Amino acid sequence: MIKQVNLGAQGLRVPAIGLGCMGMSDFYGSSSETENLNVLERAVEMGCTFWDTSDMYGPFTNEILLSKALKGCRDKITLATKFGISRGEDGSWQGIKGNAEYVKAACDASLKRLGTDYIDLYYQHRLDPNTAIEETVAAMAELVKAGKVRYIGLSEADPETITRAHAVHPISALQTEYSLWSREVETEILPTIRGLGIGFVAYSPLGRGFLSGAIRSRSDLEPGDWRLENPRFTEEAIATNSRLADVVAEIAKEVNATPAQVALAWLLSREVAMIPGTRKIERLQENWASQAVTLQPEQLERLADLISQGITGERY
Repeated sequence: MIKQVNLGAQGLRVPAIGLGCMGMSDFYGSSSETENLNVLERAVEMGCTFWDTSDMYGPFTNEILLSKALKGCRDKITLATKFGISRGEDGSWQGIKGNAEYVKAACDASLKRLGTDYIDLYYQHRLDPNTAIEETVAAMAELVKAGKVRYIGLSEADPETITRAHAVHPISALQTEYSLWSREVETEILPTIRGLGIGFVAYSPLGRGFLSGAIRSRSDLEPGDWRLENPRFTEEAIATNSRLADVVAEIAKEVNATPAQVALAWLLSREVAMIPGTRKIERLQENWASQAVTLQPEQLERLADLISQGITGERY
């Protein structure tokens, strides 16, 4: 069974479990293009056809990777990419950009790298503090009118900005971090977008891999993995946050599933879409199978109560 969710009121419907492709090119250590393409091919076979990338991943190389996987199956894929975090060819960081000229140029560059003539869902990756959201979204609306983009979205935006953006052109989706250990969106973000009829896409639904139970010390992370610089992955934070992973593991034993499947099943109960990332076919299949995991109300409550224990370390 493939569970699907609606993103917005404009007709965009996607598998509830998609595929975050960032780690195939950046931030999580070395990877193999051959293995990545095998994962993407298997994803198509399974029906995991909601793929997420960004021009800044690599930088630029992640979109090129996906262009190779899209050949012969573009019509089966709901393709999402992003603009706004500007990087140079050498990986240097050049700030956040959202002015109209940049939006249009970034879209054309992404279309060329992806080898496609349209993007299904185009996000502003981060808000440009120097450009009014109205200007950015008006430029994105022009891309929709031109047929280059089908739907538009925002990432990590606040309620006021979301509301202002939606008044310019319908926003189909908001992408923000959401998992058992990152639940800030529940206070104001989710009520806002649900009131406006906007869909939600959770990134890092496995807590950057922590909730799978695979990370018990910094030695479990290879050199070059950006989590080594993340406040939640200091030795102290890992030690104290492990109690969360322990509860997830306990419930996994109760339902004959893996910890990762339990963490994703909890999010599925929230009626949101999510984009766990992986570079391994076995992990892809494991994540996909979480759709068959049934959690009882008492188990859902135990998981929901984890946040009350407190999390050591900020998200970034």
